[in-house]
Amino acid sequence: MNPSRLFTASCVALITTAMSFALRGGATGDWATQFHLTNEQVGVVGGTAFWGFTLAMMFGGPFVDSLGFKRILGLAFFGHIAGILLTIFAWDFWSLFCGTLIFGIANGSVEAACNPLVATLFPKDQTTKLNHFHVWFPGGIVIGGLLAFAFAQMKLGWQAQFATMLIPTAIYGFMFFTGNQQIPQTQRVQRGESTGSMFMACAAPGFILMVGCMLLTAATELGSGNWIPNILSHAGVDGILVLVWITGLMAVGRMFAGPFVHKLSPIGMLVMSAILSTLGLYAMAHTSGSMLFVAATVFAFGVCFFWPTMVGFVAENFPKTGALGLAIIGGAGMLSVSIVLPIIGRWYDKGIALRLPAGATEASVPPAQLADIQAAAGLHALGNMAALPAVLTVVFIALAVLRKKPQAA
Repeated sequence: MNPSRLFTASCVALITTAMSFALRGGATGDWATQFHLTNEQVGVVGGTAFWGFTLAMMFGGPFVDSLGFKRILGLAFFGHIAGILLTIFAWDFWSLFCGTLIFGIANGSVEAACNPLVATLFPKDQTTKLNHFHVWFPGGIVIGGLLAFAFAQMKLGWQAQFATMLIPTAIYGFMFFTGNQQIPQTQRVQRGESTGSMFMACAAPGFILMVGCMLLTAATELGSGNWIPNILSHAGVDGILVLVWITGLMAVGRMFAGPFVHKLSPIGMLVMSAILSTLGLYAMAHTSGSMLFVAATVFAFGVCFFWPTMVGFVAENFPKTGALGLAIIGGAGMLSVSIVLPIIGRWYDKGIALRLPAGATEASVPPAQLADIQAAAGLHALGNMAALPAVLTVVFIALAVLRKKPQAA
């Protein structure tokens, strides 16, 4: 077994997953035009990737122990290839929907296999290594975002941008499936714990609470992040570059997560993340121009540690939930994003309709005025999302207080 190669292959697989988020976010405007879709319909297509992700997590997670990591990763590899090709050659809403769904299932298979794989490879430093692994989610979004920007400057369409994801797919396939790689069994199997005990552990109240929190943390990070390129492009800045800025900061933060974990503790990191996310989204809805970068920076530091710290917290505090527990956490997060994306799109559509002059349509309004209307409606929709991390702030502070009480007794 070569832990370094397996960890690197996992990171490349996550890069493939993450690139799709940036490229999809940058393509939403083109999809709306090319396939004659409303913002809500674009949100439905985008959301498909997330509930496809959820399906793979929920069904793949329980079977990681029995099927093994390699079979789940094989599903991810072939799903990525099929999803990329079907999306590139999509001809209408439903073909785009199906391509996005297949790609989402592949993304979920990566998460279902690689989270427990990393936890298994580094049992004594799980939260830190999971943060290092999840560096490549924002890292992949940066790569995808820069590609989208560069290809747009060269007048190359979204199809060419999506084709670039075949490169990291081929790389992680080679690293996982050649050279007779020996991939270990999950920690639960190594400990000899039964499948029944794993399911019972997932029914613990504390674990269920964390699943509820994951619904809100993921919606805050990925629901908002997926709409940022589209919305901010109407607000006088290049939305895809703002997304690159946000995710670049997230990548740097996760790379240096170790000191934060040891100084603040995982629950302390979650409290800090919730507060900064609330402030960032609220500020984004009440500012414009270059100040949007300042608000985006606050938001970036807020969501930076959310996902990996939630996963690490569960791995360390609910170890008996095994691969199923990590799959439920990841699946719940993606499910919430699939729900919230069209909701944001609906807020966006309604906000535009409310701001249009009486009797006017989007087509009849001058482009400059329409851009101002779209910016105001979109930023207001992002501001609505600040309610989610505000709720999380209260919950995480309560958890932090409760966890300290037994120690003081």
